[in-house]
Amino acid sequence: MEHLISVIVCTYNQEDSIGRALDSVLMQQCHLPFEIIIGEDHSTDHTLDICKSYAEKHPNIIRIIANETNKGLVDNYFDCLLSSRGEYITDCAGDDFWTDPLKLEKESRLLEEHPEVTLVHTAWQYYNAQTHVASPNGIDSDHIQTFTPGEELLQRIVTQRRHPVIQLSTALFRKEIFLRAYEADTYLFRNKAFGCEDLQIAFAMARSGKIAYLPDITMNYVVGKKSVSERHNDKEQFEFVRQVTDLSHYLSTNYQITGHEVDKYFTQRLFELSMHAFRAHSTDLRNQAKQLQRNWHAECDCRTQIVRLAMSNEMTWNTALLVRRIVVSLKRLMNR
Repeated sequence: MEHLISVIVCTYNQEDSIGRALDSVLMQQCHLPFEIIIGEDHSTDHTLDICKSYAEKHPNIIRIIANETNKGLVDNYFDCLLSSRGEYITDCAGDDFWTDPLKLEKESRLLEEHPEVTLVHTAWQYYNAQTHVASPNGIDSDHIQTFTPGEELLQRIVTQRRHPVIQLSTALFRKEIFLRAYEADTYLFRNKAFGCEDLQIAFAMARSGKIAYLPDITMNYVVGKKSVSERHNDKEQFEFVRQVTDLSHYLSTNYQITGHEVDKYFTQRLFELSMHAFRAHSTDLRNQAKQLQRNWHAECDCRTQIVRLAMSNEMTWNTALLVRRIVVSLKRLMNR
C-alpha cells in the first residue's frame, strides 16, 4: 500500500448534498496525498452526473465506482474499501460533510506517531437539513481519554444505542488492520442483514489496538431527512433496530462479550421493538419481537410485559393506541 489516504464517499440519490460532501474533502490540507473513491449506487436522480463533473475537474484525486445496480450500503462501502490504495481509510457519507480542513492532517500525524493506535476519531455535531443550523450531539466528551485500550471499548461498542462510541465519518483507521479482520470473519462485514458497516469496523479496530480521540469538531452529521439510521415510520424503525441488534448479538456471541450491560442492552432493545410493533399496530412485528427474544435469549422486563398485554387482543390494543394518542396530543398542547 502507498503512503496515501483513501476517502470513501458512498452516495445514493443525494444530488442536493453530494457536492457539499466532496467539497469538504477536497478542502483538506494534509501532508499525505489522498484519493477519493465515490461509490455511486445507481442513483435515479442527478447524483452520478454531479460526481462525474467533480471527477473531470480532479482526475488525479477522484475515482468513481458507478454501480450498474443498487448494491445497498454494505456492499457498496466494502467494495469501495477493498478497491482503495491507501494505507489509511476514512469516509464521508454523501449527505454529511467535514468542517475542519485539517481533519486528515491531524489524524494522519497521530497515526504516524503512534503505531499502537489502530483508529483515531474526533468530536462532531448535528446539522439540521431543514434549518441549516448546527447543534451539539449531546455526548459528554469530557471523560473520553486521548488514548484508550481498545478492549475497554468492546462492550460499549456492542451495546451502543443512542450514539455511536465511534462516529466513523470522523475517523481515520489503518487498512491493514481491517484486512486482517475481514479475512478472519468476512461474514461479519458482508452480511447485509446487519444493515450497517461502521459498527463492525469500530469493533475490529478496538480489538486490535488503542483507540485515539481528538476533541476537535471535524464533521457535521446531517439529520432531519430520511437516512439509513433515521427512518420515518415504526415498521422501518423496527427493521433498523432488529438489524443492528442482530449484529450486536453476533458480536457478543462470537467474540465472548458478556456481562450485565450486555444483558441489559438486549432487554432494552426488546422493549424498543415491542413499542414499534405496538405503534405500527402490526401483529407480524409483535410476533417477530417474540421470536427475537428467543434468538437473543433476552429477558422481558415489566415495560415489555405491559406492552405485550396491550397487544394481547384487538380491543385492548385499539384502546391503548387511543389513550396514547390522547396523551401525546395533550403533551403537545402543553408544550406550545
